Amino acid sequence: MQSLFEFDFFGGVTKKAADASKKKELEAILERTIEEFGPGLDDGSFAKKLAFGVITNQKEIDDIIEKAAPEWPIPQIAPVDRNVLRVGLYELLYGERKEVPPKVAINESIELAKSFGGDSSGKFVNGVLGTVYRELGEPGKDDKGKKEYDNIDKLPKEELVGAVVARRDGKSKEIFLALVHDVFGFWTFTKGHLEKGEDIEDGAKRKIKEELGVKKIKISKKIGENEYIASDPKTGPTRRHVSFFLAETSDVALKLDSSGGLDDARWFDFEEVYELKMYPDIKHILETAIEELKK
Repeated sequence: MQSLFEFDFFGGVTKKAADASKKKELEAILERTIEEFGPGLDDGSFAKKLAFGVITNQKEIDDIIEKAAPEWPIPQIAPVDRNVLRVGLYELLYGERKEVPPKVAINESIELAKSFGGDSSGKFVNGVLGTVYRELGEPGKDDKGKKEYDNIDKLPKEELVGAVVARRDGKSKEIFLALVHDVFGFWTFTKGHLEKGEDIEDGAKRKIKEELGVKKIKISKKIGENEYIASDPKTGPTRRHVSFFLAETSDVALKLDSSGGLDDARWFDFEEVYELKMYPDIKHILETAIEELKK
């Protein structure tokens, strides 16, 4: 961590990938730091692997930080917080989970931020890493499928609601679908938790308004369900059951709610939507929606 902070302070890696000279520069800093502050360190190789892993993947890591905390561009994040996040995200996204489990990576990062950062550093780091960690439970992102969990029925279960939002062009009658883009580069449908005592269709309308900013919403029908395992920093593995609805709107403008790991929202026609990078677990929802809209 100290070596990465010093490396970053004196220029570090810019938007381009780390070249050979930058890697030599970091290696020299690492060797000096280990010699000065960790002469008895048994696992210097782990520190080097971690540091080089961070700078090799820094562009991708920084992109995720900016998407998870859009109000904080990388240069505006305090140097300590910035490098704590880079280390934590590297371990979450690229590290060996058997060596450093996700919860350990998050907790260690929070403690580092509290120890060396400002008063709000721990909370900030926890918020960013928590957002990314929760997203790791989305279909296709986790490295442990539902079949690998013992007693899956005993896992905590959360009820969510989602919607495929469609718009018909007034002149051409062409149909467009609204999708949102997450921090991992996938296009998906708007969805979220139901509030206590909330009717499921009312919940679908609320999430559409919150995430897409559209106001005129008509819920057509329920078109399917999906369930996946999510990783929650507090509760651990959790079953998330999503009920999907088909909805239509006449509103053209989309106003993205950038919280919760989303960074874009757009309309797509049927041909375009099939070319998008989407989670395999929701493609059947897409196909059902298109079939209904073509009737």
